[in-house]
This record gives sequence, structure tokens and C-alpha cells, in this order.
Amino acid sequence: MKIDKPWLDHYKPGIPAEIGEYLYQNVAEMMVSSCQKYAQQTSFVNFGQGITYAELDRYSQQYAAYLQQHFKTGDVIAIMMPNVLQYPIAVLGILRAGMIVTNINPLYTPRELKHQLNDSEAKGILVIENTAACLAEIVEDTQVQQIITTSIGEMVGGLKGKIMDFVIKYVKKMVPKFNLPEAKQFKEVLQAGNKLKLKKVKRNLDDIAFLQYTGGTTGVSKGAILTNRNMVANVMQVKLWIGSELDENNQEVAITALPLYHIFALTANMLTFSYYGAKNILITNPRDMKGFVKELGQHKFTVMTGVNTLFNGLLNTPGFEDLDFSKFKFALGGGMAVQRGTAEQWKKVTGITLAEAYGLTETSPAACINPIPLDAYNGTIGLPIPSTLCQIRDDDNQPLPVGEPGELCIKGPQVSQGYLNRPKETAETFIDGWLKTGDIAIMTEQGYFKIVDRKKDMILVSGFNVYPNEIEDAATLHPNIVEAAAIGIPDKRSGEKIKLFVVSNNKALTAEDVIAHCRENLTGYKIPKIIEFRDELPKTNVGKILRKDLRQAELSAQENS
Repeated sequence: MKIDKPWLDHYKPGIPAEIGEYLYQNVAEMMVSSCQKYAQQTSFVNFGQGITYAELDRYSQQYAAYLQQHFKTGDVIAIMMPNVLQYPIAVLGILRAGMIVTNINPLYTPRELKHQLNDSEAKGILVIENTAACLAEIVEDTQVQQIITTSIGEMVGGLKGKIMDFVIKYVKKMVPKFNLPEAKQFKEVLQAGNKLKLKKVKRNLDDIAFLQYTGGTTGVSKGAILTNRNMVANVMQVKLWIGSELDENNQEVAITALPLYHIFALTANMLTFSYYGAKNILITNPRDMKGFVKELGQHKFTVMTGVNTLFNGLLNTPGFEDLDFSKFKFALGGGMAVQRGTAEQWKKVTGITLAEAYGLTETSPAACINPIPLDAYNGTIGLPIPSTLCQIRDDDNQPLPVGEPGELCIKGPQVSQGYLNRPKETAETFIDGWLKTGDIAIMTEQGYFKIVDRKKDMILVSGFNVYPNEIEDAATLHPNIVEAAAIGIPDKRSGEKIKLFVVSNNKALTAEDVIAHCRENLTGYKIPKIIEFRDELPKTNVGKILRKDLRQAELSAQENS
């Protein structure tokens, strides 16, 4: 099938159509090369404490050597933490040991955590103390053989780190009691690894590097298989796209507020910006907007990634507009649509245009990015990046002409080979190397793509995928909920918020009861914000709930209000 590529005519000078030969055989090799090249520069900073690239190299080597003593090549090791210095050390350590990383949201409930650990067959886990009680509740029902715990202040170290941990544990009481008697401490593991020799492990481009979980249409999340090829290719693609906008000789300062367990921050901030030798400022709790703005005031930052919610939150936080933006080069928005109002206000305050990008977990994630720097907001997701094909197709998988809406399909070296142990869903989503995104888009004559609708029932909350089935499955665990249907409705703050329609067998059941029940079973961003009780839900002839009818009625009601 011949693919027209009008986007190539609109590439900035110097950007090639293809990425060319792979410079590295695996992600670990790529990261270690940065550690050696930029040895004396600071790699990551958290709560004012930094580690150099040389220290990242040494610590990750120690962690890798320890892992090799307890696990075998190809084993899956989980990480369950917010943005702290231990995160990049652990990711690089696991990969250097010849093992596979699975990133877990530290806000997961025991049910969600148990599913991912079992589905990925994780043999070990590094977990932040704040969420260790969640792990303790379910660990005996998993294949996890060894647990390593850490605290937020552990790598901050010194008196400051001890005070932080004391306040977090005993003053703020943010660490629920847990019983994991066999668990090791992170620094204890590094010390043990320091006495061991790291064995060189051959990992090639087709070996799995990450099992990155994404929302599941069957009610549970599924693991996208991301190989070294996928990840190395995506870093090369993005680096070619950014080109000389970032400088390897004068250290860039990157703000890393999105969690590293999210594919966007993992690839963009940890991998790509490290390729430039950047200093990554790790923001542990970006929801504390006042604290976030205060931290931004400590740095002459040059680049920032985020989702629309984050940018909007900053714009509405006192003090943000007074920051020093003199060194700021570009901001990259992804994970959810960048809204025009946010983009225009961002440009007004910072002088920088928000460049929207598009990708999915299944594309490692970058597939389309707007030119950098971007002159003005254009309402598109940009152009396909080097070595990437995009095509708009109809329901019969046939290409559609320019300007005609259809499903956006993507092909390229960054596209996953499929989902772990999900042959049916893999076959439905990946066809002849093409990924069916489930997003309805159009292509302009210039080769820019614009998302116009969503084919899937997926809900997008602040850049995180939420699948209705999972909400509904959790809701109907309540003895008084007979049926439930979840939809996403537009929300200025988070892009979409979740509304749950409930059929109950108990008139005394309240919306507060339903939300409290959901809170016990779902991560925060998956909890419905609005509950509507109904006597029945619209269904097809075979009894399938018609979410699209509920969504259409909701949108019509909003338009008429």
C-alpha cells in the first residue's frame, strides 16, 4: 500500500525522513554512554539534592550487580515510586542487569497492584514506604520473591533526608504501618552490590526492555511490550526532531513533573533529555502547585514537559508569572489535548508556545510532534516524526482522502509488537505492523494531523487512560449496585471527568456511598466525579450497555444548558 507523506515537505531543514542506523543495541547501553560522556554534570535533582551522571552510573551498576545475584536474565522487576532519585537509578540498574522493567503507579489500590504484578510475573519490586502497606496486603498472592523498600528522603541523605522522612512518617503520617519482614532497604542493597561484580549481559534490540501497562478494555490494564528497539528508536526520533534546539555543550535544565512511571516522562525526560546530558529536576508532588512554583523559582529551566492540566494549574498559581523565563526554550504538551485557552495564556505569560505532541504507550510514546519551536498554537498534534507513517483509515481498514475523518493508524520502529499474553486484543489492535489507535483524526494537505473524536470508549483524565470497564467492574462489586456505566464528559481542568450511571437495588444508596466504594477499589484519577442513578440503562438487543447514547445525551444536555 503506497503511503503519501506530505508531512516531509514541512519538516524543518536538517530533519531527515528516516532515523538511519541504530547507534545502540539496548537502552542500558544508550544511558551508560550518557553517564560516561557527561560524567561530571548533574543528572537528576530532587529536593535540592543532585547526583552526577557518574554517580548514576555507579549506583545503577551496584543495583544491577545485586539484582544479578537474586534474579535471572529476562526476569521482570517492578518499580512503584513517585519521582525520587532512586527511580532513574533503579530503571538503569534493572536494564543493566539484563532484566525487564515494569513501572507501577504508586497510587494503585491492592487490587490494581496485584493484577499488574501477576500479569507481568514480576519477581522483585522496589517500593516507596508510603505505599508498602498496599503491597503487604497482596504480596503473598504474587510471584514476588524479593522486596526492596525505600523512603522519599533516603537518597536526599544527610540530616535533611532524615528530617524529611521523620516529618513524612510521624508528623504528616503519610506512611501507613506495614509488615514486610524480609524486605531490604535500598541503600543496603547498593552497599551489597558495591562488593559484587556486574556481569556483562548481551541484550539486543529485539529483547524486551519495558512492560508498560495501559488501561484495559476488558476491565484490567494490559502490558504493552516495549523492546529496546522501540525505546532506542523513539529517543533517536525525538532527538532528530528537537535537533539543535537543545544544546549538548551548555547543560539544559529540564523540569520533570510528570511521573517517571508514565511513558511520556520515562522516554522524554529520563531517556531523551539524558541523551543531551540535561539536568532533570524531579518534582515528587506536582499537585502541590505552590511548592512546585517555589521549586521552579530555584532553577533557570530551559525545557518542560507536561499535560494540559499541569500547565493550566501553573498558570493559575500565584507567583508563576513572576518566574524567570529568560532561558526557557520550549514546552512539550502530551498525554491529552492541549487546549487553546491554556496555550494562549501560556504564550502570554512565558513567551513560549506550547508544542503539542501525540503518542500512546504502544508507540513508546512519540508518534507526532509539532515543529519546535512552534510559532503559534495550531490545534493539531503535529507531523509524524522520522521513520513514522500515519494514515487515516475507515472501518474497513481502507485509507481515506485528505480532510476526511477516520481512525488514525501508525507504523514505525517505536510501535509495540503487542500486549503481553493478550493475543485477541493484540490481533485487534496491531494489523500488519500498523497500530489502530482508536482515535478519530483528519490529515491536512500539509500532513498535519488533528484529533477530532475518540472511537474507543476510553476516557482521558489529565493524560491518563481510563477504561470504562474497569470503573464499572469496580462499582458493581458493591452489593447494592446492579449495573453501572461510565463515560467521560468534558472538563476544563482535567480534559475529561468521569460520570457513572448507576442502577441500584437499594433506594437508600447515595452518590457519596458509591464514590466512597470506588475510592476503595480505584486509583484517584479513576474515581467518578458525578453519579447519576437510573432505573435502567440503554442497551442493544443483545443487552450491551450503550455508553455512546449516554455520552451523546450528556453532551446535548450540556450544549442546551
